[in-house]
Amino acid sequence: MVGTDTVKIFLLSVASLWALAGNFRAEATYYNREYSANMENLLPSVSRPTNLSRTFYGIMFDAGSTGTRIHVYTFIQKDPAELPVLDNEMYHAVKPGLSAYADKPDVGGDTIRQLLKLAKKTVPRHEWKRTPVVLKATAGLRLLPEEKAKALLDEVREVFDESPFFVPNNSVSIMNGTNEGHLYAHTRKTVGILDLGGGSTQITFLPKSKKTIYSAPPSYIARFNMFNNTYQLYTHSYLGNGLIAARLATLGALGADGLEWRVFTSSCLPKKFREDWTFGGLTYKVSGIPDGYAGYKLCYYEIMRVVKGIVHQPYEVKGSSIFYAFSYYYDRAVESGLIDGNRGGIVEVRDFKKRAKEVCNKMTKYRPISPFLCMDMTYITCLLKEGFGFKDSTVLQLAKKVNNVETSWALGATFDHFHNLNIH
Repeated sequence: MVGTDTVKIFLLSVASLWALAGNFRAEATYYNREYSANMENLLPSVSRPTNLSRTFYGIMFDAGSTGTRIHVYTFIQKDPAELPVLDNEMYHAVKPGLSAYADKPDVGGDTIRQLLKLAKKTVPRHEWKRTPVVLKATAGLRLLPEEKAKALLDEVREVFDESPFFVPNNSVSIMNGTNEGHLYAHTRKTVGILDLGGGSTQITFLPKSKKTIYSAPPSYIARFNMFNNTYQLYTHSYLGNGLIAARLATLGALGADGLEWRVFTSSCLPKKFREDWTFGGLTYKVSGIPDGYAGYKLCYYEIMRVVKGIVHQPYEVKGSSIFYAFSYYYDRAVESGLIDGNRGGIVEVRDFKKRAKEVCNKMTKYRPISPFLCMDMTYITCLLKEGFGFKDSTVLQLAKKVNNVETSWALGATFDHFHNLNIH
């Protein structure tokens, strides 16, 4: 586990290292012009005494497909010659995500307004006008029609403009797939990152083999400079392959019409299960197969069609790399009893497979937890094995937090926001 003073670079995301860099540099011109008089109060300058520490704040909204999360970070810079360190995080999440308000953008805006009230309680009043607030939407909004996504983002911008916080240029936007990767950097040790959201899934790691770089699609390799080092990062986000989107694809409901009368069935669901299920503002009638068969083998076959041939298999993942797995990987491992919900844990890919078989072949036992648990656990197994190409023996570290900080791209994006504004 990394120490507190290394959390400052623990989750420097690709958002902070790649696509967002251009946005933030553009913001820097505006920020420095309009706020140059206040800049020296935000962070210490090199002319200040080296023993004078400064505290500053950043607000990052992660607008995901299943919920909206607010991260209010507190940073302390003890020495102008060193990077700031993360001192604290206030984190809160609300459900559903913004995409659920596709036809009611004003209601979606209210969820942001309520979360900003928490930010006001966390950030001291005298720091409000110097604290940037940013929202990055992920797969949920990318799956919406463009005009509906735009209406939601416009509503969020209005809410931000009403707030007392500093609103940078391009403060509200939809991230592309590359943005959602993560980077773990602690001395020379690196680990890969697997993230499974509702609408998309991401894989990110620093390749050790040139064959990985040469054999990957060019768009999967991000090259960037950070703190006097040049990195080549393998990173890709698969839109439509998040856990919830995969449910729709398995059911054959992704992009389907006639939702008011069609019933979507699957061998991955309990035979007697039937209910209306809502995602992305649409309601689907889903059901098991009452007179058919259910279980792991049939479910795996259904899901194979969703995964096979869609996900690129990096050369290196068949080796002994260490991968951290977050979000729904963690949640479903807890629900199925693979790991402890408070402590996380270490599992092998074969453990997901073994537990998926148990859940699918005893659906009645696990139905009270979730009727979708068989489908979800089988999808995770299939994604890891048939999708990314991991071996059964690949070790996954499942975690929700590291040093009491939520594991997401948001910290890196916030941290780098200051870094690219030339605040040192």
